[in-house]
Amino acid sequence: MKQEFPKGAIKAIRGRSFVIKGDDIDTDRIIPARFLKCVSFSALGEQVFADDRKELKGTHPFDLDQNKGANILVVNDNFGCGSSREHAPQALMRWGIRLIVGESFAEIFFGNCLALGIPCITASKEEITNLQNLVNKNPNQIWDFNLQELTFSNQKETLKLNIEEGAYKMLLTGKWDATSQLLDEKERIKNTVNNLPYLNHFK
Repeated sequence: MKQEFPKGAIKAIRGRSFVIKGDDIDTDRIIPARFLKCVSFSALGEQVFADDRKELKGTHPFDLDQNKGANILVVNDNFGCGSSREHAPQALMRWGIRLIVGESFAEIFFGNCLALGIPCITASKEEITNLQNLVNKNPNQIWDFNLQELTFSNQKETLKLNIEEGAYKMLLTGKWDATSQLLDEKERIKNTVNNLPYLNHFK
């Protein structure tokens, strides 16, 4: 089945969640350096957390049957720190992750996720701990993220979340999606190219 990737305005995300516990989980753990040699991002989803998964022999959260098909990841503090490789959010997206909720995110990782249409939303340490406990208690629970209201809720609980204003506006308007913006403006781009003197009227 062809995987659908985010595009356009992202106002709501619905799905099941699962937990990766631990502070300072860096991009080298999310996607080990040996996979940076790939010529395309397409197969990276299979290799997400490859070394951790190998070490845990099938008990890593990304290997558990109960988490297959889940699209929301709940993490702790400073997630995505370390090197600035864009392969880390690419790997998560291609595995199926569409939203990450955590205490905080490394700045470059946050930006790389935003460029893929993956919201990185924050809450306090206490709130994230409570959320992780709820998710682990019932991994089949469906959660709803509402960007306009910045809420994350199931049938019983609602958590108020935070995101920086610039990212909020980009997700809400679809301006995070530079490729779609370019495709939507192809006529203006053609006109600009046709009127560039050094391309068309150079003597």
